[in-house]
Amino acid sequence: MAVFEVKQGSSPVILAFPHTGIDVPGDIWERLNENGRILADTDWHIDHLYDGLLSGATTVRATFHRYVIDANRDPAGVSLYPGQNTTGLIPETDFDGKPIWKDGQGPGEADIAGRLRDFHAPYHAALAAEIERVRAIHGVAILYDCHSIRSHIPFLFEGKLPDFNIGTDMGKTCDGAIEQATLTVVAAAEGYDSVLNGRFKGGWTTRHYGQPEIAVHAIQMELAQSTHLQTEAPPFAYDAAKAKPLRVHLKDILVRIEQIAPGLKR
Repeated sequence: MAVFEVKQGSSPVILAFPHTGIDVPGDIWERLNENGRILADTDWHIDHLYDGLLSGATTVRATFHRYVIDANRDPAGVSLYPGQNTTGLIPETDFDGKPIWKDGQGPGEADIAGRLRDFHAPYHAALAAEIERVRAIHGVAILYDCHSIRSHIPFLFEGKLPDFNIGTDMGKTCDGAIEQATLTVVAAAEGYDSVLNGRFKGGWTTRHYGQPEIAVHAIQMELAQSTHLQTEAPPFAYDAAKAKPLRVHLKDILVRIEQIAPGLKR
């Protein structure tokens, strides 16, 4: 199977989708337990949510599920959030801390090495190639990493997650103008709440590629799934009525950061 999909665009903005894929090779599927086969921790419909919002944007999407290997984790296995509950490069549990593998069928060192080679590395090679292509054209590239998560997950965080969760690794991964433009939109978004660098400060993708000093900027948007799903439970159906006002705000963010890009050339 193709492990990624690329749609090349003419904009300085690149949209990345590391967690919308639901493909699981048969040999791996057979090792997942009943809970794992729900694939609950998918970023459900996020590629659909962003579709058409910025006509010239390049998109890079992983087609494999994060239970195969997580494309937004450090390939060295280093935790993004030391001391906090999280899931690893190949998750052992779901976001509720429940096992996803049959007894004795969890991933070993050979699995990690093989899946890094066959899934993680090709996706990031494609993403890195698009960043370089876009930067060569525009003198700057802005990577916008698209994510979603259930709004209530006690294993990972207390209470309800804000609707918009902006991650820039405490301002390290992008120029402040990008951060401020995003904040301006979400602060004015009536009926929604937001946070900058709260529980989610940007995953490995954002932290790895975000290098403003070489005109590559990265920002992560983690959306609460309550903003665009009918319910945060199977079958995780898309709610077009909910999504409609959300798409207006997301488009505003993308247009604003695209407009900022020419001033960020090096």
